[in-house]
Parts: sequence; C-alpha cells; structure tokens
Amino acid sequence: MRAVLVGVDFGKGDFLASLEELSLLSKSAGAEPVASVTGRRAAPDSALFVGSGKAEEIRDTVSDLELDLVIFNHALSPAQQRNLERLLQTRVVDRTSLILDIFAQRAQSHEGKVQVELAQLQHLATRLVRGWTHLERQKGGIGLRGPGETQLETDRRLIGDRVKALRGKLDKLQRQRNTQRRSRERNQTFSISLVGYTNAGKSTLFNNMTKAGVYAANQLFATLDTTSRRMHLAGAGNVVISDTVGFIRELPTQLVAAFRATLEETVHADLLLHVVDGSSPVKDEQIDQVNAVLREIGADRIPQVLVWNKIDLAGVRPAIERDEYDKIHRVFASAQSGEGVDLLRQAIVEFAQANGGYEARNALHEQYDDLPMPNGV
Repeated sequence: MRAVLVGVDFGKGDFLASLEELSLLSKSAGAEPVASVTGRRAAPDSALFVGSGKAEEIRDTVSDLELDLVIFNHALSPAQQRNLERLLQTRVVDRTSLILDIFAQRAQSHEGKVQVELAQLQHLATRLVRGWTHLERQKGGIGLRGPGETQLETDRRLIGDRVKALRGKLDKLQRQRNTQRRSRERNQTFSISLVGYTNAGKSTLFNNMTKAGVYAANQLFATLDTTSRRMHLAGAGNVVISDTVGFIRELPTQLVAAFRATLEETVHADLLLHVVDGSSPVKDEQIDQVNAVLREIGADRIPQVLVWNKIDLAGVRPAIERDEYDKIHRVFASAQSGEGVDLLRQAIVEFAQANGGYEARNALHEQYDDLPMPNGV
C-alpha cells in the first residue's frame, strides 16, 4: 500500500527525527512511504488540521502519484479525519491508528490480543460512521436491532457490549497477575523490569542476560507481550527480570490504559533498567518520553539505572558511571556484542545488596536457578 506521509512542524522537538520515525512506523505497518508533505503552523486547523492550501497539495500528491493512503504524524479528531477523507478522496490514517494497527499485527499472546482489540474499539468508536456491521454478523444479527434503532446506534451498542466483555477478560487476567506477583513477593524475589523507547534493544539485552530466546528484531514494537525469567546472580541470588513493551512519542492513551495490566510489571519492580539507544541522535528526547509514560502509570519513583545500549555503534567504551552520591547512574553496554553486560550484572548485584540483601532471602530458592518462567510470572 503506497502512502504519502504528512507532518506539521509546530516548533516543538526534533521535527525531522519525528518524520523519520513516522516512516519507520509506516513500514512496520506494511505501508510503502513514497512521498512526504510537510509544513509549519502555529496551531492545527480545526477543520483540516493542515489548512486548505496544504490539503490541496496533499490531494495533488495523491492524484499525481496514484497513492492509496495518507498517513498523518499527528492525532486527528474524528471531524478532521472525515473532512480530509472527503477532500482527498482516499483513506486517511493518523498516528494513533497507525500505532494501533502495528500492535494488532504484533500481538501474540491472548492477553496482548485482548488489550489491543480493546484499545482499537475505544479509538474507533469515536469515528463510527459505517462499516461495523461485521460485528453484528459475529453475534447472529437477527433480533439484535431494537425498534426504530438505526444501523449506527446498533453498531455503537455492539461495540459497547464487546468493550464490556473485553474489560471483563482483562480484569480476570489482572487478578491472575496479582496472584503471581504476591507469590513472588512472599518469596522476596528481587524484581527487575526493562523499560525504554521502542527499538532501544530491550529484548536483545533480555536474551543476552537470560538466554531466553524471545523475539528481537530491528523494528518498532517487536515486543508487545511481557516475558519474565528467573536468573541467578552471584551476590544477589535469584532475581526475576521482565521484558516489557517499548514506549514511543505520543503513545496513544487508549493503549496505555489497555496495557495497564501488563505495564504493572513495571510499577511493581524493585529496579528499572531504562534501556537507551546510545547511537540515536534524539536519545535525550526519547528518555524524556519514556519517563513521561512512567509518570503516567505511576512508576516514576522506582529506582532507575540508565543502560546506554548500542555502544558498538556509538563508538563508546563499556563503563559504569556514578552520581555525586557514588550510586550507579548509568552503564554503557552493547546487548548485541555483549560488551559491558558483565558490568550491568555487577550494577544489579550492587543495587540488590544495598537494598535489602536479597542473596540470603533467595538462598531457599536456588534449586530453581535459571529455570524459565511463564509469561507474566
């Protein structure tokens, strides 16, 4: 599907890096970006987001290049999306819908699929005009429509029923997670969560440290499902480390809400390893974006160590950096080559010893060293 990318520079952040990220997102979703249209504005246009002149330029680009799709690097209101589709005579997708589509393609576990479907329905319910009768067919159709009820009202009611069912499933899954988490707490197992911007190398680092073999790829949102493994570290005993979904600029609020059960692995961790792509020119902005999501889910007060990943690409040596209180602040490593990963293990041990002496508490559980754990355990 050939697409034109649309970005508006409002004077905030690195605009070119943001547009490059949109291109990567588009490719991850299966689109082929063949053109881009950019502009500068002080604020979005209420009707078309980009203004009438720029909208005409987009329409000409679509017509001249015979494109199938227009992808905006911004969240559009339902009215803006409808107005643009009428004017451009082609499908318009905003950044939120694009990310939701990628999540829908990548979700593997039952919980991940439920979370993504819930987020999609909550987003699309605001854009209901037509095209939702397939939901009616899933439930039989005949006898569902009330007296005088329009198709749109029927579709909205069906979506509401599905959302309610999905929330019920997520509540059940969350209760299961809470039970598993309480079991870990009773065993006083030191818990670590890997967090970071999408494609920072979390899954590669997770595999390097645990030999888990989870899927890792040089693409956005390669990991959606939280995976946990128990491993033994001399000096710290047994620890549980979890690989979590990556964050991104303007992560849709529907996804944050739907993935809250999964993200609670982060909220209840003893230590966060914030993995950063040390070779990225916008790494500081990415760090800020991750910290913003951590604040949103209530994980901003959990102790954090920055893992400066991909040092082999950045030309940096493995090292440990400490703050003015002699506490470890940052570890320079490469998950791909393994350089500096031993220093990261040392950092975890030092932190665990300084925060409760987990080795003694875990001594009873050493017979389970290096045994894999099911997702979310």
